[in-house]
Amino acid sequence: MKLRNIIGLVMGLLLSQQALAQDSIRYGLEALYPPFESKTPDGKLVGFDIALGNAICKQANLKCSWVEGAFDTLIPALNARKFDVINSAMNITAQRAKAIDFTIPIYQVPTQLIVHKGMALLPNAKSLKGKNIGVLQGSIQQMYAVKHWQPKGVNVVAYKDQNQVYDDLVSGRLDGTLVMSTAGQEGFLNKPEGKNFQFVGKPVVDKKILGVGIGYGLRKGDNKLRERLNKAIRAIQKQGKIIPKLSKEYFGGVDVSIHH
Repeated sequence: MKLRNIIGLVMGLLLSQQALAQDSIRYGLEALYPPFESKTPDGKLVGFDIALGNAICKQANLKCSWVEGAFDTLIPALNARKFDVINSAMNITAQRAKAIDFTIPIYQVPTQLIVHKGMALLPNAKSLKGKNIGVLQGSIQQMYAVKHWQPKGVNVVAYKDQNQVYDDLVSGRLDGTLVMSTAGQEGFLNKPEGKNFQFVGKPVVDKKILGVGIGYGLRKGDNKLRERLNKAIRAIQKQGKIIPKLSKEYFGGVDVSIHH
């Protein structure tokens, strides 16, 4: 009788742990991309993706935690089970979808070129020939620049940290940077060091590389969790309040909502 009780207790604990695991997720991110995700001086994670990720967890009745890593290592780390979901302003692209699955698109941000106000440059290979353009390593901006600009004489320089790109732009080692517009606005142009810089031209376009919007990355075949997140994302999009509110808070009113 005692042995049966012990076995029952152990099985109960295992089932409780399993239920707990199913009701919690670990988000993977790079915390070096304000205003999407960054850290305060005391180490607190803040930003649009943090706030939206928490809201989606709440809607899905999930408890979420955060695991940090370099952006270009997030997909391998996800597949190595170091966390469960990539939540780091990652655009859904055909190339990435070969390695991981995605939720439905959650929001969408255009990609634009930032240059010094005194430079007559445009976001095309002819205008940028011989120039040094900084991009975040592993980003779709790097993929776009390498495909469309680098073969035509543009020097594309990849960095592990977007803030390093801005530093080299200010120092004159770079002539421009290709970034998601909201990140460039809030993370650089709105700061004192970005006062002499500006966006130029229209957003660049390539749906195959730049994708159809930003979503959460999951391991291939993790369908149950994907559908649970998709249900929460659809509910938040249908409500039409959280994403516009966070857009105003973090992007100065630029609404990144996807309108179906």
